Amino acid sequence: PGQGDDGGRGGKRTGSRLPLIAAIGVGIAVLGVGAGALLSGGGDDDKKTDASTNVSATAPASNEPSASPTADPARDQAVALDKLLADSGSSRASVIKAVADVKKCANLQQAAADLRAAAKQRGELVTRLNGLSVDKLPNHAQLTGALTSAWKASASADQHYAAWADQVGGKNGCKKGQARTTSQAQAGNRQSGVASAQKGKAAGLWNAIAGKYGLTQRQPTQL
Repeated sequence: PGQGDDGGRGGKRTGSRLPLIAAIGVGIAVLGVGAGALLSGGGDDDKKTDASTNVSATAPASNEPSASPTADPARDQAVALDKLLADSGSSRASVIKAVADVKKCANLQQAAADLRAAAKQRGELVTRLNGLSVDKLPNHAQLTGALTSAWKASASADQHYAAWADQVGGKNGCKKGQARTTSQAQAGNRQSGVASAQKGKAAGLWNAIAGKYGLTQRQPTQL
């Protein structure tokens, strides 16, 4: 009977430990699954973070480059006209010298040649002016009209003075070292006066444009 009691107690202790061991095993398994889920979840978050970072780093910039400023067509036209005006006074010195020579009956053939060359140069200025676009300039019609009239009048004056030189070189053209005044000389003086008036008008119109765009301002005698 004593052994039976010992055996019975031993069996009861063994039976009570089995559920406890099973419960502990289940708990460990649950903890393992939870830890694995946490670890795997953390890895996914890291990958997502890395992916979003890479996308942000490689995404193209949305800002487009600003357009370059548009050139001012009026300024371009003013610059082109300024270059033409720079050539307009190139024959002035030779004309002044030629007329002075004719008055004192000196170097008449050379004076006549220089005057005709100057007349040709004035005509070329008119042709070049007609080839320029100046429609964006203020008072462009008045300016080109004044320049055209001035250069045509100057060319006419040069031609008349050249003809005067031919007359002075002929018989009785000079008296006591001074050229006689002829109809050609008088016509030259009239056309020279027209040219001076038109150059004064053109200079005023041009200088307003030159001041606006920082270009060379000119006196009437430089046109």
